[in-house]
Amino acid sequence: MKQPFRLPHSLPRTCPRACLLAGLLLAAPAVMADDTDPPNAPTQSDWGGAGLWQTPTARMADAGEVGFNASHAYPYTRYNFTLQPLPWLEGIIRYSDISNRPYGPAALSGTQSYKDKSIDVKVRLWDESRYIPTVAAGIRDVGGTGLFSSEYVVGSKRFGPIDASLGLAWGYMGARGDISNPLDFISSKFSTRPAASVGSGGEFNGSDYFRGRAAFFGGVSYQTPWQPLVIKVEYEGNNYKHEPKDNNQPQSSPVNIGAVYRLNHNVDLSAAWERGNTAMFSLTLHTNLAEHAPPIKVLDPPPPQPQPAATHAPADQVDWAKVDQQLRDNAGLQVTKITKRGSELVITAEQVKYFYPAKGVGRTARVLDNQLGPDITWYTVESTRENLPIVDTSVDRKRFDDLLNHRIALDDFRLNVEQDPPLPQQEQVLYQPPMKQFDGGASISYGQSMGGPNAFILYQIAANYEANFHFTPNFWWSGVLSANLINNYDKFTYDAPSDLPRVRTDIRQYLTDSRITMPVFQVTDAERLGQDLYGMAYAGMLESMFGGVGGEMLYRPFGERWAIGVDAAWVKQRGFDQDFSFRGYHVATGHVTGYYETPVNHVTFAVSLGRYLAGDHGVTFDVSKEFRNGVRMGAYATFTNVDGAQYGEGSFDKGIYISIPFDLMLPGSTVNRAGILWQPLIRDGGASLNRRYSLYTLTSDRDGDMLNDNLQMITQ
Repeated sequence: MKQPFRLPHSLPRTCPRACLLAGLLLAAPAVMADDTDPPNAPTQSDWGGAGLWQTPTARMADAGEVGFNASHAYPYTRYNFTLQPLPWLEGIIRYSDISNRPYGPAALSGTQSYKDKSIDVKVRLWDESRYIPTVAAGIRDVGGTGLFSSEYVVGSKRFGPIDASLGLAWGYMGARGDISNPLDFISSKFSTRPAASVGSGGEFNGSDYFRGRAAFFGGVSYQTPWQPLVIKVEYEGNNYKHEPKDNNQPQSSPVNIGAVYRLNHNVDLSAAWERGNTAMFSLTLHTNLAEHAPPIKVLDPPPPQPQPAATHAPADQVDWAKVDQQLRDNAGLQVTKITKRGSELVITAEQVKYFYPAKGVGRTARVLDNQLGPDITWYTVESTRENLPIVDTSVDRKRFDDLLNHRIALDDFRLNVEQDPPLPQQEQVLYQPPMKQFDGGASISYGQSMGGPNAFILYQIAANYEANFHFTPNFWWSGVLSANLINNYDKFTYDAPSDLPRVRTDIRQYLTDSRITMPVFQVTDAERLGQDLYGMAYAGMLESMFGGVGGEMLYRPFGERWAIGVDAAWVKQRGFDQDFSFRGYHVATGHVTGYYETPVNHVTFAVSLGRYLAGDHGVTFDVSKEFRNGVRMGAYATFTNVDGAQYGEGSFDKGIYISIPFDLMLPGSTVNRAGILWQPLIRDGGASLNRRYSLYTLTSDRDGDMLNDNLQMITQ
């Protein structure tokens, strides 16, 4: 069943933290041969993101760009994952390896070197014009440990093949302290950078930003006449005399110089001479997910070809059982009812194959066109999800034929496509197949934790079998059986300290105590309670760590960009074997959530207030951007009434995620997605129930943007 999107704090346990490598393999298309980047495309710095070597520029990649960069300049190896959700916003997730410092006591970490996690944010303040440079401001290591914390303002101006940048940095990048803080005129507090700027991790040290002495940095990037080669020279503001962990490094020169060789559109190789005495090498893999089109669907059946008019018949004389089979095989519809409303033929069904609604609607129209006589002039697909009526999509039969035969353009046909809320109407039932009660399937899942004290990468590969049995169209049972195939969590001996009930930090026991587990065993009832009101109740083993009972209601007005939902549950902690046993802890949890999608850029804001699994109260903010091809990038943060001392390392829950349609990567159509969540730490505060179903997700087709943005697929 299609699960296109849910809030990241509701993601399943199969990806407890983002896997940067696996994420890249999922996200990036096959490397394109011979195709090089356009001349003005920015290259990445050693720290990820558009930049020179050690410093950023004001440049931004195109919206939808993602990149993985690995760089090494002794003693630092950095793994950077860059996202560009909006044209003016760049985010970077980073793991830094300090090879000459131990992670911790040998009894806990062995010989593992020190690892640091951090997040960077850069915002473009204004764009370049003929005389004015583009200007950006950013924070490096925002909300991290603060080991490499730095803030900056930088401008960039292009002069033909030369792109010049000049900036001012505070903190790590400005450690040379060439000038006194120019913000001193606001307050004398800006003169000193508090030592507390190096924190325990996860805190926003807002009072420390742009504090202390500053230093200039800058340089040039030169696009050589040979297209694959870019030369970069920079002057950096760090003198390496204030390195974290008392790890000061000799610097012979503040000038760094090197070259980038663009192997093709997706791969950059870089080498530089830094600090006047140290070689740097890096590899960058990048692609633009927003511009990525689905591959040719060689595994899909061809669209139905027109049949002679002699095969057409009035609607009440058609062999609808045969048509039902054709709709399932060619249009991807699981039909529950076929009705007639005057000259309108209505197919009530759930789309189980085609990710893009227009493609399923177009194939449905072709199947019907080969069967029906001229008494039918409109085709309507009433989309359902778990038998919940979501949206009616109608097309004018004659105008669709004109589009297929190139007698009208797509923009003209667009006026003959309607989307309306499903409403009770007088209709003639032509066909109603028996309810499909059982469906199931096998899958492989991959879960990973990164940057922990026991090992840099802890992973699990499991084989799963998922089954669903419908007692009635709206009442069903779901179960998942999972078998551990490969797992190195036996190395995971670290129990994070916690002053809260251990609702998430017992993850080691849940992953290692049993080879065969049952993450889900629940019954669910979902109903449409009104034209715009939906409700759901559920009970059973709801996720790997909790079972219980709960419910949800969602008000989502048709044609509006906002919705509001309420959920509540009483849950009890499950046994570590993930069978039918329980432990002693139980809690009542629930939230009120508001959703709003902006009409421009398809940015969705969600705010959720309520009580979390550890009994703490607070709010979760979620912001995400969905591109027209269905790729979604987002971030969330949860703040509760638990103070930093109780919460422990991390201070609050946060994460960054990408959701990618498998349809963009596979030779056959599918409605499924790959969800990649990067969560720097798993803690007990701000933890939400990982609900299997969400009404906001189930009703996602009420948003007509996916149909409108991809209407060209109606002919495929």
